[in-house]
Amino acid sequence: MIRIQTISLVLAAMILAAVPLAGGPSGFDGGQTVTDSLGRTIAIPGKVERILSLQPEITRIIVALGAGERLVGVDYFIRTHDHLFPIIFPEGRDLPAVSNTPEDMNFEMAMKLDPDIIFASPTELRMVDSLQDKMRIPVVALASMGSFEKLLGEISLVGRALGREERAAALVKAFRSRLDGVRSAVSSIPRERRPRVYLSFWGTLTRTPVSYEPVEAAGGLNCAAELLPAYLGTVATVAQVEQIVRWQPDIVLVQGNYPPAGRSVRLESFLRDPRFRSLPAVRNGKVRYTFGFWYWWDPAEVLIETLYLADLFHAGAVGVFDLEKEGNAVFKDFYGIEGGFSSLCRILACGDWDED
Repeated sequence: MIRIQTISLVLAAMILAAVPLAGGPSGFDGGQTVTDSLGRTIAIPGKVERILSLQPEITRIIVALGAGERLVGVDYFIRTHDHLFPIIFPEGRDLPAVSNTPEDMNFEMAMKLDPDIIFASPTELRMVDSLQDKMRIPVVALASMGSFEKLLGEISLVGRALGREERAAALVKAFRSRLDGVRSAVSSIPRERRPRVYLSFWGTLTRTPVSYEPVEAAGGLNCAAELLPAYLGTVATVAQVEQIVRWQPDIVLVQGNYPPAGRSVRLESFLRDPRFRSLPAVRNGKVRYTFGFWYWWDPAEVLIETLYLADLFHAGAVGVFDLEKEGNAVFKDFYGIEGGFSSLCRILACGDWDED
């Protein structure tokens, strides 16, 4: 177990402790305009009290900003399938689910909820256009697409829109403090000592992101970085088995952000597959679970994942880090709850992530 940049972690906690999690709008008196992920300029009303969020990443950010009580509706996934949302915002268990898929949007329910603003995903362009045409209220399409900077930009943008600028600034500063601590800890490690990493995400052996910043920030090399996305607007692609074998990854990361019974790809999927016997990761038992995308990112969870990967890649170089302890500290900073990460780990069986 390892400690990464203790001073940075303490500083981040002090920053957030000085800013209340909940409360009314601060420093916000009048409308404004924002630019969303589709490049659209959206006029935001000066008072946003009722929010319909159809993008899980933004829903979690709204909760972290202390504005969860303003949610009047959410998407079907976060209401029905997300194991994280009930931990960070148990009050949201009764929020109505307005959408299931882009083709299954309950516009009548959305109108009855009478939101002041709607947050949606830019990857669901038809839904965004339909909402804008039918609802005649601001529809802001946002997604970080696996970028730290875009994630932090979202926190700032949503904070401005909801009048929670001070809280947003504290979250961004604390996130950067921890992230900079990890990057500093591994910065002197030469490229030849950085592990080649293959990520098996989204329920198949061969689906993988061409860019995954937690791996790079933690001092690893993403094998799939040489590939192009399968289609514009995503970071996902499909790697052929032969290509994975040619890469000879030192570490294989399997998406573990599912309860064990829900994992279609497990560690043994690689460890027992004869096609992968030659991989250094398999020969050396370096096939591990990681958190990965779970219907977009959670800002606290992706920060914890970066710390976790730094431990996994360079345990001897970055000191001592207790995953559960630091995870609980990050969850408290972001969501104001005690033992939140421990609750998540029980669902994901994190204690068994090095075995199958």
